[in-house]
Amino acid sequence: MVSFTASLLITAVLVGVAVRVGTRRPPGTPLTWGEAFVASTFLFALMLLIYGVIPDQWLRWADGGLKWRSDKIGIPMGPLPFGGKDHLLFDKGIEFGGRGRIIITAQVLRDIVAAGIYVVFLVGQIIAWLWWQGRGKKPVQPAIETSAYGRPLLRKAETAEV
Repeated sequence: MVSFTASLLITAVLVGVAVRVGTRRPPGTPLTWGEAFVASTFLFALMLLIYGVIPDQWLRWADGGLKWRSDKIGIPMGPLPFGGKDHLLFDKGIEFGGRGRIIITAQVLRDIVAAGIYVVFLVGQIIAWLWWQGRGKKPVQPAIETSAYGRPLLRKAETAEV
């Protein structure tokens, strides 16, 4: 648990450093060779943490400390007061009125959480790319006024005097 938490904290610090650099550095500023080398090493370390270390530490914690094995049937609920024996939800599987049963093991739940970690970080990476590419850009003002219906106005309406 300690190594999983530590890897999450280190990742949060590295993301905070990237955001701070992104907000302080003006877009279009040329990079020196040394800055590019440091930035690429930094991003390699961040990607290694996100897609390698964090899922690995989760799987190690789930296998070791939590003991989420394939022979543990049910969804582990930890110290929560509900659930069957050993605080497991659906400890006999999910039944469908005598027509079948789905058996959920703790190992399946462990793998679902690991896949969720990948999905969350992938979505976060895409959002970070969009933010980085859009930083410093101001919203474009329309050159031509538009009417209430969204169509461009070519000339001002003339008022008729009666």
